Amino acid sequence: MAARAALRPRPTTDDPRPTPLRGAARLGTPRSLRGDAWRRFRRNHLAIAGAAYLVLLVGVAAFAPAIAPQNPVRTDVKVAGAYRQAAWVEDANPKRTGSWEYPLGTDSVGRDVLSRLVYGARVSLLVGFLPAVAILAIGVPIGLVAGYLGGLVDGLLMRITDVVYAFPALLFFIVMQVALGETRFGGMLNGLVLLLVTLSVLSWTGIARVVRGATLELKEAEFVLAARSGGAGIGRVIGRHVLPNALAPVIVAAAFLAPGAIVAEAILGYLGIGIRPDVALDAPLPSSWGTMIFDGYRAWQSQAWMLIAPSLAVALTTLACTFVGDGLRDALDVREGR
Repeated sequence: MAARAALRPRPTTDDPRPTPLRGAARLGTPRSLRGDAWRRFRRNHLAIAGAAYLVLLVGVAAFAPAIAPQNPVRTDVKVAGAYRQAAWVEDANPKRTGSWEYPLGTDSVGRDVLSRLVYGARVSLLVGFLPAVAILAIGVPIGLVAGYLGGLVDGLLMRITDVVYAFPALLFFIVMQVALGETRFGGMLNGLVLLLVTLSVLSWTGIARVVRGATLELKEAEFVLAARSGGAGIGRVIGRHVLPNALAPVIVAAAFLAPGAIVAEAILGYLGIGIRPDVALDAPLPSSWGTMIFDGYRAWQSQAWMLIAPSLAVALTTLACTFVGDGLRDALDVREGR
């Protein structure tokens, strides 16, 4: 046995055969890009907090009838003509002293501020996210076509983009609301449809430029050149190879569209030319945060929470969308994970 063991060949450092890895040294399964992006996003605590707030806001908007303590358009004749304060505020006038029946108080006609705030989340979410979908539907195809075809098509589309970008957005919003606000189209859903169209017409230029820049870089990539050499058509190359690899900057840019739309709605509501409140008792969109800011500005000395509550709601929603956008930008940046 000893002689047989002595004759057995022993491995040397020059042995070309690979030695199997054991324990922690063994290579695991490769991680996907989606998994890496999710891990980087989870490490951003502000982004997680912003996403949680937006999910909570969606729940509040969806279950507004069950969450709101009062009907947002019903007036309480007992406190009509006087601004009832928040529940923790006492006033010399018993009619104005706060009550937990109305946690944030009432306006001059006896409507509950908290209930109006809860229902106003519906308007802000619609105004924030529906225009983003329309903007992507306009800007992404223009950017893809301009960047991939180049030449005369690129020059023409980019000059149109420059013209639209140069038009003052706020002035355009005001002109459209004043010109079409009293028409049949302007009255659809109390002006919500007109507002969504107005917000979408001028806001696609930034997305188009982002997508064009990504397309100019991707169309010279090896996998795109290989697809073109294999006989793939323009539509297939753009849809199967260019667009999926250009989604990262598009997703990040889309996350920053919602705050701008929410703030624009608040500005138009403050100017009194935004969405017109519905006074029906079963109205799904009885008020918006911008309209509440407009009402609160005129009465902030009498009832401060009429102004503070919607202003905080707009600020927190905008901040949450910004945090989520920052988190997506860091998570989808491939260079960040290297």
